[in-house]
Amino acid sequence: MLNKPVLVESLIVFVIVLFVHAVVWDRYSWCAVALAIQAFYVQFKWDRLLQLGGAVFQFRTAANSGLLPASMVIPLLGIAMKERCKSAGIVYFERFGIVVASTGMLVALFLSVIAVGITKPVPTNTCILTGVAGSIIIYTMKHSLTVSEVIEVLEVLLIFVYLSMILLYLLPRCFTPGEALLVLGGISFVLNQLIKRSLNVIEGRGDPIDFFLLVAVVGVILLGLFFTVLFIFMDSGTWISSMFFHMMTAVLGLGVIMPWLYRLIQRNPLFWLLQFLFETQTRVYLLVYWTFLAASACGVVFYQNAKRSSESKKHQASTITRKYFHFIVVATYVPGLIYDRQLLYIAAVLCLAVFIFLEYIRYFRIKPFGQTLRHLLSLFLDERDSGPLILTHIYLLLGMSLPVWLFPRPCAPKGTLSGAGALVPYSGVLAVGVGDTIASVFGSTMGEIKWPGTKKTFEGTMTAIFAQIIAVALILIFDSSVNLNSSYARILVSVSLVSLLEAYTTQIDNLLLPLYLQIMFMA
Repeated sequence: MLNKPVLVESLIVFVIVLFVHAVVWDRYSWCAVALAIQAFYVQFKWDRLLQLGGAVFQFRTAANSGLLPASMVIPLLGIAMKERCKSAGIVYFERFGIVVASTGMLVALFLSVIAVGITKPVPTNTCILTGVAGSIIIYTMKHSLTVSEVIEVLEVLLIFVYLSMILLYLLPRCFTPGEALLVLGGISFVLNQLIKRSLNVIEGRGDPIDFFLLVAVVGVILLGLFFTVLFIFMDSGTWISSMFFHMMTAVLGLGVIMPWLYRLIQRNPLFWLLQFLFETQTRVYLLVYWTFLAASACGVVFYQNAKRSSESKKHQASTITRKYFHFIVVATYVPGLIYDRQLLYIAAVLCLAVFIFLEYIRYFRIKPFGQTLRHLLSLFLDERDSGPLILTHIYLLLGMSLPVWLFPRPCAPKGTLSGAGALVPYSGVLAVGVGDTIASVFGSTMGEIKWPGTKKTFEGTMTAIFAQIIAVALILIFDSSVNLNSSYARILVSVSLVSLLEAYTTQIDNLLLPLYLQIMFMA
C-alpha cells in the first residue's frame, strides 16, 4: 500500500523540478525529469527493503528512504549554477556546474541500481525505468562532457562507493538512504575537488577561503576514520588512549593538514587566519558578538541540564527548548550576512570543524570531557538521533552554512545575484532559522488541523510562510545589497513549496530545506 505522505512529498519535489526548469528547458531537463521518475519508483523499493530489514546496511528506521528528494538536490544545484554562470559569461564555472549535475545524477542512479539489485523478486518495471533513465543520462553525458570531465565524474562515484561501504558500516542507523546520498555524495565531491586542486595548485585558481573549507572538511573526516580504526584495537575511554588521541590530533593537524593548506594558499595558514579574522574593526565586533552568543548557547545547555537534575532524570528538552538554538543561530548568521560574508564563511568552517571534533570526543569517550558531553547532549536527543552519533546540531550548522558556502561568487557581479537570487545566502536563515522554527513552535502550541498522515499542522505551515515573507521584507530593509527586481511571486512560490516540503518530509529538514530553497532562488 502506498504511503500518502510520501506521495505528497514526491509531488512537491516534482513541482520543484518543473519549477526550476520552467525558465530554461534543455537536454539536462530531460535527464532531471527521467531521474525524478525512476527515483520515485525506486524509493518504494528502498522503503520495502527497510521495512523487511533486507538492506545491506542499517539505516535510520524512523523515516522513509527519502531517495527522491535527496536524488534531485545535487543535479538541480549543478543545473542552477550552470545557468547562472552561463548568463554571467563565466565558462569555467558553467562547465563546473555541468560536472556537478552529472555527478549528482550518476551517484543517485547508482544508489537506485543498488536497491533494484537487492530487491527480491527483481522488479521488472522498475528495472526498465532505471535502465531508460540511465540511458538518457549517459547519452547526455557522452555529448556534454569532455574526457577529463568524465574522468572527474567517475572519480567522485568511486570515492562515493568506498566511503559508503566504510561509513555506513561504521555508523549504523545514522542515515536514511537519501541522507547518506546527500552527506556522502557531498563529502566525495569535496575530497575529489581537494585532490584535483592540490595536484593543479600551480594554476592559482580559487580563493583561499575555498581551500580552507575543502581542507577542513577532508581533514576532520580523515581524523575520524583514523581514530575509528585505531580504537578498534584499544579502549578509547582510558587516560592513555585519551592522551594519545590529543597528541595524534596535534600531529595530524600540524603535520598534515597545515602543510597541505600551506601548499594550497602559499602562505602560513595560522598567520593568514589571524590576519583575516582581525583585518577590520567590523570583524572584531562580529567576533565579540558571536562569542557572546556561543556563551549563551552553552548557558542554555547547562541550565536545561540543571533543570533535568532537579526535576527528573527522564526529563527531555521540549521542541520549543530545542528551537532556542535556532533563534541563536539566526542571530549569529544575519549580521554576518549583512556586514561580512567572507568572515561568516570562515567562521562557519571553523565551527563545523569544532562541532565534529567535539562529537569525536563524545563518541570515543575521550577524557576529560567525553562522558560530560554525553551527559549534557543526551537531554537534546530526538528520534532522528537513533545511531551512535548525534548529528542534529551539525545538520543545523550545515543547513545555515551551505547556502553561504555554495553561493556562486565568481558568477555574481558585485557579490550578489539579481532578483530572487539575491536571497540565496539567506536560504538557510529563511528555511531553517525562521520557517522551520516558527512552524514547530506555533504548530506544537496552537496547531489543531493536521496535514493528512503527518504530525505537522496547517497552522504551523501557514505561520511559517508568513514569517518568512516578513523576514524577506526585513532583509530588504537592512541589507542594501539585496535587490529583488519585482520577483516577489517567485519568492512566495519558493517559500510556500519548501514549507509544504517541511510538513511532509521525514528526512533531516535542517539539511534538505535550505538546499531546495537555494535551488529555487538561483533558478
